[in-house]
Amino acid sequence: MTFLSDAICFPPVEDANAEGLLAVGGDLSPERLMLAYKSGIFPWFNEGSLILWWSPDPRMVLFPDQIKIAKSMRKVLKDNQFTLTKNTCFEEVIDQCAKVKRKHQDGTWITHEMKQAYLKLHLLGHAQSYEVWEDGELVGGLYGIDQGHVFCGESMFSLVNNASKFAFIKLAQELQQKKYRLIDCQLYTTHLESLGAREIPRSEFIAILTRR
Repeated sequence: MTFLSDAICFPPVEDANAEGLLAVGGDLSPERLMLAYKSGIFPWFNEGSLILWWSPDPRMVLFPDQIKIAKSMRKVLKDNQFTLTKNTCFEEVIDQCAKVKRKHQDGTWITHEMKQAYLKLHLLGHAQSYEVWEDGELVGGLYGIDQGHVFCGESMFSLVNNASKFAFIKLAQELQQKKYRLIDCQLYTTHLESLGAREIPRSEFIAILTRR
């Protein structure tokens, strides 16, 4: 494991340990964050911890044309229960994501420092949010880093049933139309698997990410 200096660089992802932890320290400057995402690395740490940088193997991804839409969700899409907007309230979305209670986690990894860093990326046009509305109320959404051919998903939230699924399906459909290569989901969850995401070797993920 590498301890980062002020230099904007990372060790090879192959240096990560069995859990995917690659490096410790550094900062959350836009330059370092964007280099991380371009290299298949992301930050994930708790309040009060040093910044931890990860590149797990295998990697959970969704190829947009492999999105799974359950029969119940097809009805939700058809009935126009929700409406979708993009980048209209990024800060609200990240705030709601930080409030989500997750199994086996105390508190949130979306710390104040992380929030401020991603707000900067949003102002620079790198971080995007998708918002789900019902009767004029924000009820779900997601945010992530758009690299132009790969979307790196960071977090989702849902205040009513199916809202985050709706956002994720709409994201996948949009990216399929735009010929994006994949959505980076980072780590395995049964929820993501139910939507069509699967694990691939890190080497395959890096090859897709860096292909010109």
